[in-house]
Amino acid sequence: MGATTVTEVGVIQNTDAANYFDSKVETMPREALAALQFERLRKTLRNAFDNVPLHRQRMQAAGVVPEEVRSMDDLRRVPFTFKTDLRDHYPYGMFARPVSSLARLHASSGTTGKATVVGYTKSDINNWADLMARSLHGAGARAGDVVHNAYGYGLFTGGLGAHYGAERLGATVVPMSGGATERQIALIMDLGARVLCATPSYTLAMAEVAEQLGVDLRQSKLKVGVFGAEPWSAAMRAEIEERLGIKAVDIYGLSEIMGPGVACECTAQAGLHGWEDHFLFEVLDPETQAPVPEGHAGELVITTLTKEALPMLRYRTRDITKVTTEPCECGRTHLRILRITGRSDDMLIIRGVNVYPSQIEAVLVGRPMIAPHYQLVVERQGTLDQVTIEVESQPGVAAEAFPAIARDVAHHVKSLVGISSTVMVKLPGEIPRSQGKAVRVRDLRPKE
Repeated sequence: MGATTVTEVGVIQNTDAANYFDSKVETMPREALAALQFERLRKTLRNAFDNVPLHRQRMQAAGVVPEEVRSMDDLRRVPFTFKTDLRDHYPYGMFARPVSSLARLHASSGTTGKATVVGYTKSDINNWADLMARSLHGAGARAGDVVHNAYGYGLFTGGLGAHYGAERLGATVVPMSGGATERQIALIMDLGARVLCATPSYTLAMAEVAEQLGVDLRQSKLKVGVFGAEPWSAAMRAEIEERLGIKAVDIYGLSEIMGPGVACECTAQAGLHGWEDHFLFEVLDPETQAPVPEGHAGELVITTLTKEALPMLRYRTRDITKVTTEPCECGRTHLRILRITGRSDDMLIIRGVNVYPSQIEAVLVGRPMIAPHYQLVVERQGTLDQVTIEVESQPGVAAEAFPAIARDVAHHVKSLVGISSTVMVKLPGEIPRSQGKAVRVRDLRPKE
């Protein structure tokens, strides 16, 4: 039996070292963690100042001296970094190391502009593997497990990030990548995977195909799913857990900061532990840039503390969330990032109401007679955005029922989200499936 500790606030914490990948760091007292953060922060600022012209120019203009940053108040004098900075200085202008010294390059698809190129030294890759192993262990994976990795390999950070982390953990990796869904299902059943790594939307697509094939994934050896790369709702978690018979755990990351493993839920599923020995997290009002009180929603801003090749200073993620430093029952002391509810740049204004796609998803998933596949079609009428919600009926539902389904969905979206919408019910399979990140919004508004 592992030892337990009752904290001052009465939360029972498990302190058995076997429950952690790195117990010393994961349970570090918060005062020591903060001291470590600012020690590493000053080194990161010096690395950025000395080796990245854009960071040096901005810090000089703001009067920031790296060695003088000793508190959060000092940090807030450091200028922000934006995704557009990486595109404007494409491909290597934000790097703090020469390309010849790097171990690896990754890049975004560049679908909304130039690709975002990120680089890693050998030390960066090593830290990434450790953090992914830490994340997977916290999610319930263990050495010796078979890990079926359906994240995309190649330039996308998900596949190799999960792969190296699972190997560092001591697990056996099935490097499947995305696609070939029927083969995915066969290998999950035949090779006895205990852990599945994938996007939540593709996981539901796999569940759907498995059911069509007469395969019950609940009879597989799968017990843990580590899902990320896109926002997903509590309703989608419940749907995945029911259809696969697993515990579905959320993981968070972004390539500009590292890739997957910046934060991950533990088995308590009560928020994602942000690994504060490698990253410094802020939550700010996206309009005023002022810090919001703990537990209030705002934009997540991240500073890397150990990245050599690509230090990121106060990176504006555009992700909307809340954080808490309240103790977790698992005993980890690192703050928890509560579920990402959307992105500030994904927010829609529907008849004057601010709406995130994930709010609509939370209404749709689990509703009777509709499948958990949807798209939002956004058009501009006058000065406001109008949304059509396209949903799929479940197999076997008669077309005569579609009008009633549409009315039901529109009613619940109106009552729970507060917007009026047009609902279009489609036949099973008519909404495109994604092998990676799901495309939830089709934006038909004119480009400005």
